[in-house]
Amino acid sequence: MEPYRIPRRNGPKIAVIGGGHGLSNMLRGLKEYTENLSAIVTVADDGGGSGALRQDLGMPPPGDIRNCLEALANTEPLMSELMRYRFQEGSLAGQSFGNLFIAALNGISPSFDAAVRRMSEVLAITGRVLPVTTADVQLEAEFENGASVIGESKIFYCKKKEDCRITQVRLLPEHPKPLPEALAALQEADMIVLGPGSLYTSIIPNLLVDGIVEAIEKSKALKIYVCNVMTQEGETEGYTASDHIAAIFKHSSNGLFHLCLANSSPVPKSAAARYAEEGAEMLQYDAARCLALGVELVSRPIATVVDGYVRHHAENLARELILLHAERSVRIAGNRYGAASCQVEETQGGGKI
Repeated sequence: MEPYRIPRRNGPKIAVIGGGHGLSNMLRGLKEYTENLSAIVTVADDGGGSGALRQDLGMPPPGDIRNCLEALANTEPLMSELMRYRFQEGSLAGQSFGNLFIAALNGISPSFDAAVRRMSEVLAITGRVLPVTTADVQLEAEFENGASVIGESKIFYCKKKEDCRITQVRLLPEHPKPLPEALAALQEADMIVLGPGSLYTSIIPNLLVDGIVEAIEKSKALKIYVCNVMTQEGETEGYTASDHIAAIFKHSSNGLFHLCLANSSPVPKSAAARYAEEGAEMLQYDAARCLALGVELVSRPIATVVDGYVRHHAENLARELILLHAERSVRIAGNRYGAASCQVEETQGGGKI
């Protein structure tokens, strides 16, 4: 079922929280339904091109921010291609032009968030992209055996070495100040979406910034966690959906959200076998355990396969989120979508990937 279409300028106010490719992919779908988007993005990355710029220039890592800006951009194809271009040789090998563009804007702007706003204007984006904080933060992870490591990029390798679960992550320094606009976006939202993305390195770091959890708790918005489709090597091997939810609640507060959107589309055997080689598998959606945590699990066909990797389908995910908002949100029922969209049936089963 397709959502009742309204002008995008009158669409719901949606605040999304996370990082990585999962967040930017979801934004590509959501911008077709509403212009009132706020992406609140983690800045704890310290690897790759972002990490190099962070170390060399003392700026927050631009990579996740850049991905979201690209997803929401409304520019000529040439500009989009330029933003995605990665240098192939020399000292800039592997570095993205988009990262360098943000770095240059950061150099001529009074603050990193001001640089992101300027970049948003250049790309004529739909909505806005907000770093969750402009503080210089590092991510530390602790493991079941007592080992710990500092640096987001090191967590994967440390977990593989220690071969046990992550028990806690924290930001250093702890309790960084949030970007005021991020708090305002959460307060004004009709729907707040956490994920999809890496549990410990893309979603939870945002919740460790001062005031973010409190703003979510106080909000009257519909709050949804978009669960991953597969477990993640070096982070969540052996996890179920309820394990993800329990970890988020442990780092925030119990009952931060009451709805979890999960995938119902089957994963092809060829793709599953590829993940199995890395110790990853299709996430088990243990609905009863989720319900015991106070979270309803809603399954919809929202996954696809791209180049052998299982990904959330941007359009399908956005459609199902908008339908859930129309169906579940008391604040806007019959106000923006009309009676037709308030009679929404859940998609059963799932289409093939």
